[in-house]
Amino acid sequence: MMPWIQLKLNATSENAEDIGELLMESGALSATFTDSHDTPIFEPAPGETRLWGDTDITGLYDAATDMSGVLAQLKQSPLLSDNFALKIEPLEDKDWEREWMDNFHPMKFGERLWICPSWKPVPDPDAVNVMLDPGLAFGTGTHPTTALCLTWLDGQDLQDKVVIDFGCGSGILAIAALKLGAKRVIGIDIDPQAITASRDNAQRNNVSEQLELYLPADLPDGILADVLVANILAGPLRELSGSIEALIKDQGLLALSGILEQQADELIEVYGQWFKMDKAVIKEEWARLSGIKSL
Repeated sequence: MMPWIQLKLNATSENAEDIGELLMESGALSATFTDSHDTPIFEPAPGETRLWGDTDITGLYDAATDMSGVLAQLKQSPLLSDNFALKIEPLEDKDWEREWMDNFHPMKFGERLWICPSWKPVPDPDAVNVMLDPGLAFGTGTHPTTALCLTWLDGQDLQDKVVIDFGCGSGILAIAALKLGAKRVIGIDIDPQAITASRDNAQRNNVSEQLELYLPADLPDGILADVLVANILAGPLRELSGSIEALIKDQGLLALSGILEQQADELIEVYGQWFKMDKAVIKEEWARLSGIKSL
């Protein structure tokens, strides 16, 4: 399967076709339309404007696309306001996701970590089991970037550590970190719906008391993590590198994903300013980078 990313936004039935054409002109390979009353895709972050229509549009782009250029092009259109709400994320592997949903297969990551549908018995009660229902927020374990991060977390000693999940989505990485022994996890996401999904999944896994969730604007000052994991995309990882670095203690650990293999060297160079970086780990054209902070 080729690597893709998707851009989602909202429209009305009157302008949906025109906005779909706009996405195609910006480089989307397809544009699909969904009734937003049946399957709401997202809620806007503070300062953004949802168009409050009845149709959600998803544009599919090659994962190597410069999405900052796409957004600049979209913002020039009179069809969209300056601060329209949108969401950009890797496309979940639908074949894996469908197989997991249809056949209820728990998935194992690393040596001891399982992600299990919450309505099925766990295969190994003595393992570290995260109960997760696929929801609206990205992150069910089916995408290679999520799998890379889960496997990395399984290989760390998280006992009594403070962990930040930067771009927490469904909360899958945050919850896994708590189940693997972290004493406190801070989840950060720009999407209020991701905060809700993470909170719901944390309650399902009985770890909600140890999980703090914030929109970026609400993040308290002075938070420093022993471990930070960020499964977002290469563009934001590059643009937010200084902010991410500032959240990690000296000798703290970093793991990054949402990165295509061909983007890895550039990001290793960016984060190499502050971290001793490991060699990239590749899974199905996606990369995971990791390192230790060494000021």
